[in-house]
Amino acid sequence: MMKTLVTLVLVLLISACTSIAKVEGDQVVNNKLVVTVPDAWNKVTDPWEKGPYDIWTQEGIPLDHLRLWGGVKSGKALVAKPTVLFRSPGEKDPRYPTFTAGLPPDKLVSLFEALYANEGAVTITRVEPTVFAGEKGVRFEFTLARRADDVTLKGVGWAAVHKDELFAATFAAPRLAFFQKLLPMAEAVVKTARIRG
Repeated sequence: MMKTLVTLVLVLLISACTSIAKVEGDQVVNNKLVVTVPDAWNKVTDPWEKGPYDIWTQEGIPLDHLRLWGGVKSGKALVAKPTVLFRSPGEKDPRYPTFTAGLPPDKLVSLFEALYANEGAVTITRVEPTVFAGEKGVRFEFTLARRADDVTLKGVGWAAVHKDELFAATFAAPRLAFFQKLLPMAEAVVKTARIRG
């Protein structure tokens, strides 16, 4: 009972520190990736988790998210490793996929597959060449059966490498409602992506 109470208090404290701000117009991710936002999004900032990416939402993080990575250097993880205060017995450590320069397109996709696998069972359903942020890259589609609430999400991602740095975006939302509705808004942002400098 005491552990549950402490965990609840910590969750409330962390939630209170998270900020949400409306973003529109030109936005810069990690000082390296520029996108133009035609329709406003809500940027979620968590002071406990700093990384080379932004996370945006329309309806709230459990319902949809657009993640944008700007210039992940070789040898760096896609997400910051948060400090784990409590861990359930038998709970596995989350995986923090690390980008390495020179990865072929299928291995770039595997990075994001591993990242989303922290939330549930991931299936990559489609992979094809594309151009992202002005660079030749890869576009992929996936499904995620989320463990926390048994909701199945549909997702799409884009990834490219420029000067040995990873630039990417992913969008995911529950497939039965929000994915089809919000995908055009995510794609409108992704189409504007360009590398700064």
